Amino acid sequence: MKTLFCLVRHGETDWNVERRIQGQLDIDLNAAGETQARALRPGLTGQDFTATFSSDLRRAWRTAELATAGLDLPPVQPLPALRERHFGVFQGLTSTEALARHPGIHHHHHARSLDYDYETGETLMAFAARVQDGLVALAVRHPGARLLVFTHGGVLDIVYRAATGRDLRAPRNFPVPNAALNWVDYEEHRWTLRAWAQCQHLERALDEVN
Repeated sequence: MKTLFCLVRHGETDWNVERRIQGQLDIDLNAAGETQARALRPGLTGQDFTATFSSDLRRAWRTAELATAGLDLPPVQPLPALRERHFGVFQGLTSTEALARHPGIHHHHHARSLDYDYETGETLMAFAARVQDGLVALAVRHPGARLLVFTHGGVLDIVYRAATGRDLRAPRNFPVPNAALNWVDYEEHRWTLRAWAQCQHLERALDEVN
C-alpha cells in the first residue's frame, strides 16, 4: 500500500544565514525560523495525518512543536534516523573557513565523495542508507498512511534523489528551502515525487546552498 509523506525542513537558524555547517550540532531556530514554523499551520490544518515524527535535534523539534501547536494532529514522536548528516571536523565552519583549514577535506566535500567521513563524521553512503532505511521502516509500519515528518536539508536532499533517480554524487540542482512542504510517497520499494518546495506560506524561504 502507498504511504504518503509530507516532509518539512526545519525553520531558519542563525547558522543557516551565516552558511555555517550545522550537521548534528544542536542549533536552535532564530526569530525568523520560529515565524516560519508558525506559518506552516494553515497548510497542515485539516490534513488527515496518521502520525507525526521529527528529528530529535532542536531546530527540527522546535519547528514541529510550533507548526503543530493547537492543531488536531498526532503528537510528535522523536526519530533519530531523521537527523542531519554528521559532518565531522566541518561542523561549525563556513565553507570559506572549511576550505582554509581543511583544503584536502574540502575537495571531498565539493566532489560529494561517497565514502569520505570528514575524519570523525558520516560518509554520504552511510547517511543515505540511514535516511532511506528510517523512512522505509516508517512506511512499512504505516502502510497506506499519511505521515508528517520534520527533518533537515540533507535528509531532504537524499529523499529527492531517491524519488527522481538523481545520483548522490551529482551537484544539487533543486531547492530545499527552510520550512517548505515536500510531498513524496513510497510503495513497493519505490519513491515517487508528488510536490516539492511548497513555500507559498512564507514571506521568505532561505535555501543557503543555492
